[in-house]
Amino acid sequence: MAENPMYHKGMRQLQDVRETRPLADRLEQVIVRTAFTDEDRAFIQRCPMFFIATADDQGFPDCSYKGGLPGFVRVLDEHTLAIPDYDGNGMYRTWGNVLVNPRVGLLFVDFQNPKRLRVNGTAAVGVDDPLRAEYEGSVMIIRITATRIFPNCPRYLHPMQLVEHSAHAPRPDYTPPVPAWKSFEAFRDALPPRDRTSDEPG
Repeated sequence: MAENPMYHKGMRQLQDVRETRPLADRLEQVIVRTAFTDEDRAFIQRCPMFFIATADDQGFPDCSYKGGLPGFVRVLDEHTLAIPDYDGNGMYRTWGNVLVNPRVGLLFVDFQNPKRLRVNGTAAVGVDDPLRAEYEGSVMIIRITATRIFPNCPRYLHPMQLVEHSAHAPRPDYTPPVPAWKSFEAFRDALPPRDRTSDEPG
């Protein structure tokens, strides 16, 4: 972590303005870790969603929501996460960024029992990853190597209840519905061949 310090000069500048440098240093000492704990594993693997921040090779940022059924993100070992990529809109802003800049930041959130966990690290995209066979509906597997893991204070999380899991979330022995936008006239002729059956008038 010496090559990637917790705080850069911009963070330090604001810490000094607000007189929080000692607190920031104590937080790093007490809560920041480089390996997943059993509690981290349990939390991550019950989350049905997370947010991920990436940036391109020029440093321009992007943030995305990723969702699935609980357990879709797996903690493979003390330092590694596995995430399936499911069918999407084909823009590949997140995983395309990873190909040119592997640094990522993930935020796992539980809105029902307020809790947050941040994971920073590097990502690799695997089209032929053997884990694909274990993930119904996956088209790629992304492996995250964690370099920094730490919880965040949940005090500003608004408690919310999960109504139901998305009908589009892949699962064994289940065919998700075709998203409505794939039938829109504006996109029909641009769909890849595998999706052309969905553009037939019905």
